[in-house]
Amino acid sequence: MSAKEDLKFAKEHRIAPGKRPNLKKLDTKVGGPFDDKDDAKAFTADTNHKIRDLQYRMFVEEKQSLLVVLQAPDAAGKDGLIRKVLGQMNPQGCRTYPFKVPTKEERAHDFLWRIHRCTPAAGKVSVFNRSHYEDVLVVRVNDLVPKRVWKDRYKIINDFEHMLAEAGTQILKFYLHISPEEQLERFKKRLDNPDKHWKLNTGDYAARDQWDQYREAYEDAIEQCNTDHAPWYVIPADHKWYRDASVAAIVCDTLLSMDPQLPPVDVDLDEIRSLYQREAAELGKASSS
Repeated sequence: MSAKEDLKFAKEHRIAPGKRPNLKKLDTKVGGPFDDKDDAKAFTADTNHKIRDLQYRMFVEEKQSLLVVLQAPDAAGKDGLIRKVLGQMNPQGCRTYPFKVPTKEERAHDFLWRIHRCTPAAGKVSVFNRSHYEDVLVVRVNDLVPKRVWKDRYKIINDFEHMLAEAGTQILKFYLHISPEEQLERFKKRLDNPDKHWKLNTGDYAARDQWDQYREAYEDAIEQCNTDHAPWYVIPADHKWYRDASVAAIVCDTLLSMDPQLPPVDVDLDEIRSLYQREAAELGKASSS
C-alpha cells in the first residue's frame, strides 16, 4: 500500500463532533504524502476515475444519494474544486447549485426553502457552492437578522440534515481553509488576468476586514452542526493540488462505504444473446448480398 493510499484523509481533516475547531491554529498549507503537485494531480485523476465508477453505480441503484456542501472565504477555490473534482462526475446524475444572495421570492420563505428544493433525489449527487450555512455566517457577521434568529438556526439545520440522512442522503461538508496571505495573492492574480476580472468585487475586501468575525462564525457553525451523519472537514486550501486530492479521497472513500450496487439482472441472458446472434446473422446476410 502506498503512502498516499495509507493516509486517511478523512481522519486527518475530520472535526470530531462536539469539538470546536481553532481555525487560527489549523494549518492552511499542507503537502501530505505527495512528492509534489504533479504527484498530487496524478492521484486526483486516478481517484476521479474511481468516483465516476461509484457514482454510476449509485445512479443506477437509485437507493442512496450524496450531498456535498462547500463553504469557504472568497478565493479559497470552491469553483476550482468543482471543476477539477466534483464536476468530473457524470452530469446526468450530478448537479451543482451556487447559492448567491437570496432573491425577493426566496426571502419571502423560510431560509431552508431554496435549499431543500436542491437536495439530491435517490441516485443523485448535489454539490452546494455555499449553502444553508450562509444563514448563520454572513447574516450573523453583517447583522442581517437578530442574534436570537441565527442562534435558533443551528438546531433547525441539524434537524434538516438529520431528516435528509434518514431519507438515505449521505452528507459531506467541507470548509476550505485558506490563509489571508494566500487569499490576497489570489486577488492579485485576478487583477492581473483580464479573464478573471468578472470575479472582482469590492465586497471581497470588506470581508477581509471582518476576517476574525467570520472565523468565529465558522468555528461556531462547525461546532454546533457537526454530526456522524453530516460531518465537517476542514481542508487546508493554500495548495490547490492538496485541496483537490484530499477532497477527492474523502468523496471516494464515502462512496465506497455507501457500497452502491448494480441492480440484479432480470432478463434471460441466453434469450437476449440468441436474439443478438440472430440479428447479427441477418445483418451479415444483407451485407453480403
